[in-house]
Amino acid sequence: MSTGTLLEIIIPVVVVIALVAVAVWTITRRHRLRERFGPEYDRTVERADSRLAGERELRAREKRHDELTIKPLPDNVRDRYTREWSSVQQEFVDRPEDAVHDADRLVTSLMHERGYPTEGYEQQLKDLSVEHGRTLEHYRAAHEVETLSTRTKATTEQLRGAMVHYRALFDELLSNGGRAQHART
Repeated sequence: MSTGTLLEIIIPVVVVIALVAVAVWTITRRHRLRERFGPEYDRTVERADSRLAGERELRAREKRHDELTIKPLPDNVRDRYTREWSSVQQEFVDRPEDAVHDADRLVTSLMHERGYPTEGYEQQLKDLSVEHGRTLEHYRAAHEVETLSTRTKATTEQLRGAMVHYRALFDELLSNGGRAQHART
């Protein structure tokens, strides 16, 4: 066989192999992002200009999250938060709007204690999405009702729902996201 014939065979084979490798890499990366972010993956991609832009946003969140020092809670701190949550729940009976505001503050305090920045709600969502993407909708729903209640427009049933939603994120943050995490040195 001549060199020209060999090149006509080898070049297309190499191109096909390269295309398959890129496709496998892209699918693997996309699958990893879907697994890590859960429903937040679809939400972010849907809001972005393109799937690539959405995935870029999620990778940027991962990078920021990796720079944070997220730490597990010592038992005594976990116990203190558990007692504080019980107080907030008891408060709901007589002052539901106040209880929802206090639940919001308690969740924010717990986030801060774990090492999450708490400089703004939108940034909180992004930071939480990396480890807590599956409970983020609870936080969104609770925050929406909390915002309504500041204008005294939330019903008692909405306030009760907000407490349930806050509790879902609170429990996950309190239990270190359901997995052992080690403080970074």
